[in-house]
Amino acid sequence: MKHPHASLLDAGAIALSALCLLHCLALPLLAAALPLLGVWAEAEWVHVLFVAIAAPTTGLALWRAHLRYPVPMWAGVVAVAGLLCLLAGAAEWPSHALETPMTVGGSLLLAGTHVWNAWRQHRH
Repeated sequence: MKHPHASLLDAGAIALSALCLLHCLALPLLAAALPLLGVWAEAEWVHVLFVAIAAPTTGLALWRAHLRYPVPMWAGVVAVAGLLCLLAGAAEWPSHALETPMTVGGSLLLAGTHVWNAWRQHRH
């Protein structure tokens, strides 16, 4: 029997990663055309908000999946690496120039983990 809540968590996490990618890649381009969007594209609170939502969502999704079928350690490591990349991007560490690559990389790692987790749960 499938648990819809676990699938919803993964779907929500994938959607959050997509929003993060949209924020990182599309908004700067739109901001060049529309200055009003530039304020939102550069707002630091947006980055903190994404990390604050992504961390518990990822943890809960993987924990609930682990209760049904053990999640391999590599999936947890990839998810934590993704979260750390998001956090580093939000903190502009190690530099402001690496903010976007760190955030995009973190989003892709998290989205990949959640896609794999959703696929794995559907397969079982």
